[in-house]
Amino acid sequence: MGDTKDPFDAGAGGILRQPKAVWATAGASVVAFMGIGLVDPILPSIASGLDATASQVSLLFTSYFLITAIAMLVTGFVSSRIGGRRTLLLGLALVVVFAGLSGTSDSVGELVGFRAGWGLGNALFVSTALAVIVGAAAGGSAAAILLYESALGLGMACGPLVGALLGDASWRYPFFGTAFLMAIGFLCITAFLKEQPKPVRKTSLLDPIKALGHGGLASAAVSAFFYNYTFFTVLAFTPFVLDMTPYKSGAVFFAWGVLLAVFSVIVAPRMQERFGSLKVLGGSLVLLAVDVLVLGYGNHTAAIVCTILSGAFIGVNNTVYTELALGVSDAPRPVASAGYNFVRWFAAAAAPYFAPKIEEWSDIHIPFMVAAVTAVLGALVVVVRRESLAHDAKELEPRHAAEDSVTVFAN
Repeated sequence: MGDTKDPFDAGAGGILRQPKAVWATAGASVVAFMGIGLVDPILPSIASGLDATASQVSLLFTSYFLITAIAMLVTGFVSSRIGGRRTLLLGLALVVVFAGLSGTSDSVGELVGFRAGWGLGNALFVSTALAVIVGAAAGGSAAAILLYESALGLGMACGPLVGALLGDASWRYPFFGTAFLMAIGFLCITAFLKEQPKPVRKTSLLDPIKALGHGGLASAAVSAFFYNYTFFTVLAFTPFVLDMTPYKSGAVFFAWGVLLAVFSVIVAPRMQERFGSLKVLGGSLVLLAVDVLVLGYGNHTAAIVCTILSGAFIGVNNTVYTELALGVSDAPRPVASAGYNFVRWFAAAAAPYFAPKIEEWSDIHIPFMVAAVTAVLGALVVVVRRESLAHDAKELEPRHAAEDSVTVFAN
């Protein structure tokens, strides 16, 4: 990343000595990432409160990620024209409005619709936050990226916990709490963040689609599509299988989020250095398939353990897929990331819808069997298309894993 100084240095330019604008954006980023898993521990409570089925409530994820996938084609177009600060504020405003409206819902249909609007706002905010933090940070990109990366991990881990704490009183409170926190983020960014220079080249709506014409990027996106179906079967369907109180479910997914963050940031790059990206990814996908099979067919204790353990495999996969998506083609990183995410987020929208439907058509075990199969399919794509997924005729070597992982997740 070009920085030689220690990003943890408390001196000027260190992670702890950043401008208020950076802290304001990073704080809002924590809340934005919390929104992904916030509803996990309260899904059964929402179903009970709105007299809805599991498949109906799971549409909260489907609408959210369907809009997120489509928004991948829009965020770069918008931010390259109105600037990063205005894009952040637009995204935050949408989240405040739709998260607040979600808490007032009287039917699951209303809640699903409001959650879709929330997804659009979150996509606009998250896709722009990293670039804004790097541009406003002191002391180079290393400390800024580490700060953003920490916000990502903290948000993913704390979302289920906050959802459980507020949702224990009422399923509506986590939505109101998110709206309140994002409103604070809006005010802080308005006060502390100045507008940054706009990109020299404006991004078109079709640039991400054109980038998928590269065989390697398309292969990474297809493999990630199958993997994300597995990922979001665990995230959206498992709470109904565990059938625990919001507190207990929140604790399980908090532990899941901690493992995801640790393995994504710390473990995965070391494994790549030792074994190579493609071998690590293929092995991790197969292990994830075994894990979800045990989750679906084991007893309740096994389901809890495997839910938490899946966070480790998901963390590894997220980092390695990032390496592939951003390193395999010559497209600019934001464009390659947008095209890749446009494909993979459709699986995140599909899994929460189909998993409970499959249970209704069969039994509670079969959705996890399907999820295991999709993980294996993701691994098979890696094996069959390994030549296309190699860069410069050799297996990818990890490069700036921390920077790339937050870039691809954000975009």
